[in-house]
Amino acid sequence: MQNPVIYADYPDPDLIRVNDRYYMITTTMHMFPGGDLLTSRDLVHWELCCHVFTELEGTPAQHLNQGHVYGKGMWAATLRYHRGVFHILFVANDTGKTYHYTATVPEGPWEYHPVEGFYHDASLLFDDDGKVYLAYGNREIRIREMEPDLSRPKKGGLDRIALVDEGNVMLGFEGCHFYKLHGKYYLFLIHWPKDGHARRTEACYAAPSIDGVFEGGDILDDDMGFFNQGVAQGGIVDTPDGKWYAMLFQDHGACGRMPVLVPMYWENDFPVFPSAPPLLEGFPSASDDPLKPLVSSDALRGESLADWWQWNHLPDMSRVQCTPDGLVLHTGLPALTLEDATNTLTQRTTGPKCSFQVNIDVSGLKRGQRSGLCALQGQYAACAIERDEEDGFSLVFEQRTAEGFAPDYTLTSSEAIPLPSPRVSLRAEFDFTDMKDQVCFFLKAGGKWRQIGRPHQLRYRLDHFMGVRIGLFCYAAVESDTGEALFTDFVYQG
Repeated sequence: MQNPVIYADYPDPDLIRVNDRYYMITTTMHMFPGGDLLTSRDLVHWELCCHVFTELEGTPAQHLNQGHVYGKGMWAATLRYHRGVFHILFVANDTGKTYHYTATVPEGPWEYHPVEGFYHDASLLFDDDGKVYLAYGNREIRIREMEPDLSRPKKGGLDRIALVDEGNVMLGFEGCHFYKLHGKYYLFLIHWPKDGHARRTEACYAAPSIDGVFEGGDILDDDMGFFNQGVAQGGIVDTPDGKWYAMLFQDHGACGRMPVLVPMYWENDFPVFPSAPPLLEGFPSASDDPLKPLVSSDALRGESLADWWQWNHLPDMSRVQCTPDGLVLHTGLPALTLEDATNTLTQRTTGPKCSFQVNIDVSGLKRGQRSGLCALQGQYAACAIERDEEDGFSLVFEQRTAEGFAPDYTLTSSEAIPLPSPRVSLRAEFDFTDMKDQVCFFLKAGGKWRQIGRPHQLRYRLDHFMGVRIGLFCYAAVESDTGEALFTDFVYQG
């Protein structure tokens, strides 16, 4: 087995073990349903357990109505199991609120509980004496005692600064993971020093009491030989036979941030991470039980969508039909660009290479409307089919690019390619090998696949803060009557 254990965008992992099962929560930001909770029997082979929530506040921006929440939404969550109850807590950076969900079984249903205050990258600790704490912050790490139901800070309870990252850093301490083990309190953190290798680094500090002095330092500064992309931020867990592991993440360019399993051990009650191994030894090569896929093909001819699909922002489900003939997407609010289009249906891409293809019938489109297949991120590319002025159909290859990490994009479109029929097949091929980060699009015509345009350069940028997604879209570029497109036979190869 190899690291990353999942070659796809599952950042900010936190994990626990309950009996012989492991559970891991990761960040989903502006995708809905969100809060992907994964489960595993061996820490290597993971499947989707559930989505914790279907929506958060339902704000106009979360609906892509006069605004958006790209790069915001749900950020790093904490996952704990206490006295028969699962707890997940996180903040949403568009609403400025903290969200607490509980369930008695991991599959849900999950119940929402409001929390007073905003706690960046918080980690939850249920102490032995019944007290409950959050450790959180950026550069300045604070520990705050909460009410037992986590509804608000406890009046008169502990509220202290435990650590301040005073080093020469680009990114100060954050990504807290807070534990009580061996009678001590441990803070596992990520930061990004400017010195040395100048990459993300994992640190740990320990204190003999909740109000004691936290002492420690960096415990892992490793990139597994991969372009100085540091392995850091995540939770730790023990196995039933007493071994210990950390699940951290590593940047892999446009494909996203991926979980990396790191063996660890304890020496004088302090964690030791020997390295982040590219190869994982001693794990089974395949799970005994069939796993529910994280990314998958789909005939799109069911009564509902499979769990591996997620919408870019909150969808308008009145404009979605799941039928025996296929998935019908109706146009909604006019959109200036693909990024503004509601009801774009997505899945993650996977590395090092993957491809997706789909059949589309656009005979229901009206002039000024578009439908097709896209590689969705800030620097996106799309094959868009539209009804032209002569009432025929044509395909336009659209690319959005920027110089380096400049804030402004340039949108370019190819000349329209006439189509003999409104029924087409499109394919996208992704190559993330050694951060090549390119996608090529193809159109099936005359029984053969034809490449459309040149390879498009993908780039991980903080405007979306997410690995590139494959997307199915249908939107109106101008005010018009509702149109529609029919999608069938979505095929994934990884």
